[in-house]
Amino acid sequence: MNRTTVALLAALEAVIVAAVGLGIALVPLTILWAAQYHLAVDWFIFWRAAGDIWLVGHGVNLTVALDPVTAATLGLPGAAVPFQITIAALGFALFTAVFGVRTGLRASETAYRATGVVTALAVFAALSAIVTFTCGSTVVRPSLWQGILLPPFVYAIGIAIGIGAGLVRRERMRRVAATETAPVARPGRLASAFRMRLDGLPPALRSGAAAAARGGTAAAALVVVGAALVLTVLIVVDFGAIVGLYERLQSGALGGAALTIAQAAFIPNLVIWTAAWLIGPGFAIGTGSSVGPVATQLGPIPSVPLFGVLPSGSLAFGFLGLLVPLLAGFIAAVLLRSHVNRSAAVHGPGWVVLTAVGVGCVAGIELGLLAWWSGGALGPGRLHEVGPNPWMVGLLAAAEVAVAAGIGMLAGGRIRR
Repeated sequence: MNRTTVALLAALEAVIVAAVGLGIALVPLTILWAAQYHLAVDWFIFWRAAGDIWLVGHGVNLTVALDPVTAATLGLPGAAVPFQITIAALGFALFTAVFGVRTGLRASETAYRATGVVTALAVFAALSAIVTFTCGSTVVRPSLWQGILLPPFVYAIGIAIGIGAGLVRRERMRRVAATETAPVARPGRLASAFRMRLDGLPPALRSGAAAAARGGTAAAALVVVGAALVLTVLIVVDFGAIVGLYERLQSGALGGAALTIAQAAFIPNLVIWTAAWLIGPGFAIGTGSSVGPVATQLGPIPSVPLFGVLPSGSLAFGFLGLLVPLLAGFIAAVLLRSHVNRSAAVHGPGWVVLTAVGVGCVAGIELGLLAWWSGGALGPGRLHEVGPNPWMVGLLAAAEVAVAAGIGMLAGGRIRR
């Protein structure tokens, strides 16, 4: 493909990613507009609502200023004064990042990677700016600079992961098939310069850092997977309580469908909150509340059906959840030990301990960042504080994974000897 074709395909893919993400919020609202309001209300109101949902899903802050009548009807403390919604519905961000990975993988297969990446990001940023400028109102105002920058930033993260994975795969293909006659795109100048910088580092440092990055990322991924499994079990076990909350809301078929889609957008947040619960700090749903492995203290909370899975009171065996991050660190280290054993640059128990500490630090940083991104302000008053404490999650995760990784690397070495 020539440069123009690569640019056009990248632009088309960016348009599709933005359109599908917006459509997830806009289609149910449009159905609600047609079925319940019989096309009598201005459709642009629903477009603004869908755009605001899409923006907040990428971490854009919304400033809400309700009129006195609406604030009194809601009955929420502090709703009469302007407040912010800063929590991100990470389902939208995850969708954008996953499709960004696809864009990056496709760009890595061409000789015009920079053209494809720049075009995709420019088009996505332009669409994000259009949504930001058209979705503001006197009631809800998105942050302009965040609306222009954050959605493309999320897309760029996915693209970077995709390009990195594509280049690693291409490098492996070169090594395995040295006699391959098919043309293979060579690394760009940036990738070549980065590779030269890496090659200039001491072999022991380079190997240890790579092992720590792989092991820490694997441990963090295992913790998230374990949290997803725990959340799934809780939803199945407490399904009756969830259905009861749906019935109590009496939102009807369309309202129930819209509520379900909204909750689905927050599923990644709930998974990260479950991971914070397993690690130990737990999370809050409102100022002064705490949902932890030892005890749960809740005040008034929103009537969200998925909150039916929240535990109540004290849990006698709550700290058994600590086994998840410990096992994650242990398993990641055992699998990592084979690579460390094959590396001639790493010698002695000192390097093993340092690598284990590095694994814990990487896992702690990644899980702490996820915890930070999953929380924020969900509304006025005490709902200003929702989610886990990222510092506590990161520090405890680093300590737990580092200890388990040290044991796992030592055990892995003995098993192979």
